[in-house]
Amino acid sequence: MNEADVENRKPSIPARIVRAVTSAYFDLIDKERVDVAPSRRRLALLGRFIPAASGVRVEATEVAGLESEWLSPADAPDNKVLLYLHGGAYVLGGCDSHRHLVSYLARAGNIRALLPEYRLAPEHPFPAAIDDAVEVYRALLADGFDAADILVAGDSAGGGLTVATMLKLRELGEPLPAAAFLLSPWLDLSASGESMQTRNEHDPWFEATDIPIVARYYCGEDEVTNPLVSPVYADMSGMPPVYIQVGNDEILLSDATRLADNIRAAGGEVDIEVWQEMWHVFQAFLLVMPESREAVAKMGAQMREVAAT
Repeated sequence: MNEADVENRKPSIPARIVRAVTSAYFDLIDKERVDVAPSRRRLALLGRFIPAASGVRVEATEVAGLESEWLSPADAPDNKVLLYLHGGAYVLGGCDSHRHLVSYLARAGNIRALLPEYRLAPEHPFPAAIDDAVEVYRALLADGFDAADILVAGDSAGGGLTVATMLKLRELGEPLPAAAFLLSPWLDLSASGESMQTRNEHDPWFEATDIPIVARYYCGEDEVTNPLVSPVYADMSGMPPVYIQVGNDEILLSDATRLADNIRAAGGEVDIEVWQEMWHVFQAFLLVMPESREAVAKMGAQMREVAAT
C-alpha cells in the first residue's frame, strides 16, 4: 500500500468556519499556564453535549480496573473488537470527550469498540498509560478474543499510545492485534520532525514551541527519545498493518510520515492518507464537516476489510 494524498481540493465552507473558530480558541490558551483539572472538566462537559452515533449502544463497564465504555453498533459481530485509546496529550480526555468520535468509527467499521480511561499525567506519567493499555488488551484476550480479532486505534497521543502498546506487547511476547488505525498520531515528543518548521505557520492549533511544554507533563527530558515515548525512534519490525490519516497542515505531519517510512523499511504494511488543508484530528467534527465524515467512512471501510479477513 502506498502513501496517498487525498485529491487536492479546497476545504468546504463548514471546514473553513471550524478552522477559523477553533484557531481563535487555541490562540487564547497559554500553554505554559494551563490548569489541568479545569481543562479536563471543560472537555468532558463539552463531550457530554455531543451525541453518540445513532444505532450505537453505549454501555459503561470496567476493564482491568479502569472505567470504560462499550460502543456497540446494532449488527456488529460479538467476536471482533476495536480497542480505542483516546487522545488528549496524555493529560486530558476520556469516555465523555471521545464517545462521539469512537461511536461513529465503530458504526462505520461495524465493530464493537472498547474505550478505556487509562491513567493520565501528570499524576501518572510514563509508562502508566502503556501499562494500562497492555492490561486492557490482556483482559480482552482473557475474555476469549483472539489477537487476530482485535483492532487497536487512537488519535493524537492515543495514536502514539497505540504504537507504543504494540511495541510493548512485542517486547512481552504477546500476540499482536490484527491492525492499527492512527488519527493524527503524536509519535515524537522530542519535536524533531521537519514539519515542526515547515507547517509551523500553517497549523491552526499548535506551534512547535508547544510540544516540549506539553511533553514534560508525560515524561522527563531524558525520556523523549525512548521508543515507547516517541515511537518514531522504534524498530517497527513485525508490526501488523497500520492505517494512518493525518492533516497536511499539522506540525505533527512528520510524525506520521516518518513512522510510515520506518514501517516500510522494516518490511511492514502501511497505508497513509495526507488530507490537504486539514488539521489535527479533523475527523472529530463529524456533525458539521463533510471532510470528517468522509475520512471516518474511509477508515471504517478499512476496518471492515481487516475484520473480514
